[in-house]
Amino acid sequence: MQKFYSLLFFLLIFSISPAQNKFGNPEVDPLQIQKTYEQWSVYQNKKIMLSRDFTALDVASKEISKEVFLDQLANGNFIPIRLKSDEGVYYYKLYKIQPKTDTSIKATINQIGFDAYKNFKMEGTAFPQFSFKDLNGNLVTNESMKGKIIVIKCWYIHCTPCIREFPQVNKLVENYKDRKDIVFMSLAEDSPEQLKTFLARKPLSYSVIPDMKEYMNNALQLNSFPTHFIINKEGIISKVLPNFESLEVALAKESKL
Repeated sequence: MQKFYSLLFFLLIFSISPAQNKFGNPEVDPLQIQKTYEQWSVYQNKKIMLSRDFTALDVASKEISKEVFLDQLANGNFIPIRLKSDEGVYYYKLYKIQPKTDTSIKATINQIGFDAYKNFKMEGTAFPQFSFKDLNGNLVTNESMKGKIIVIKCWYIHCTPCIREFPQVNKLVENYKDRKDIVFMSLAEDSPEQLKTFLARKPLSYSVIPDMKEYMNNALQLNSFPTHFIINKEGIISKVLPNFESLEVALAKESKL
C-alpha cells in the first residue's frame, strides 16, 4: 500500500510540474524588481519590447491573446516580466503589482500598455491616404508606393530620443540600399526651413516630409515619438513600433516575406 501511495504521489507531481514550467521561469524576481522605480525602469527599457511578436501569459501562466495582455497592462494592476527562453523567443507573463510598490511604476506601465495597445490595433489596417512632398520636391502618394515596403519614421527636431537613433536608422538604410522595393521616409512636424538648417548638422538618410504635425495628430493620432511604421506592399500597416531596436527586428522579418 505504501508503494501505491508513493507511486500516486510521484504521478501527481509529474503531471503538475510540466504545466508549471512549460514556459520557463521569470528572468528576474517579480517582487524584487518592484522595489524601486529605477530598478523597474532599467529592466523595462532593456527587456520589455511590447511591439514585438511574443507569447502572452496571464498570472496563472495561461496563454492569452496579445490584445488582452496589452489591455491588462493599460488598464489593470500588473507588470510584465519576460520568462527565460532562447534568444529571439519572447514569453511575457503578467504579475500583480504589490500594494507598497511605487505608484510611478504602475503609471508608467499603464502608459506603455496604452501606447502599445493603440499601436497594435492599427496593425492590419490600411495606412491613411497621403500625398506628401519631401524637402527635395519629390511627390509620394499611396498609388506611387504600391508594391513597395514603406518604412516611416515620425519625429520632430526637439525630440531627443528621435535624434539619438539617427545613426542607427541611417545604418539601416545603408543595409537595405540594394532593395529597390523598400522605401524609407520620415514625417516631421517642423517647417522646411527649420529642417534644412537642422539636417545640415544632423543628416538623416530617410527622405524628409515637412509640416506633418496635423497629419500625425489627426490621421495617425500619434502621442509619442519616435513612432515607426512598416507598411507592406499592399498598403497595410504591418507594424507600429516605438524604437529602432524593434524596428530592426520587424523589418528583417517583413523584408523576407
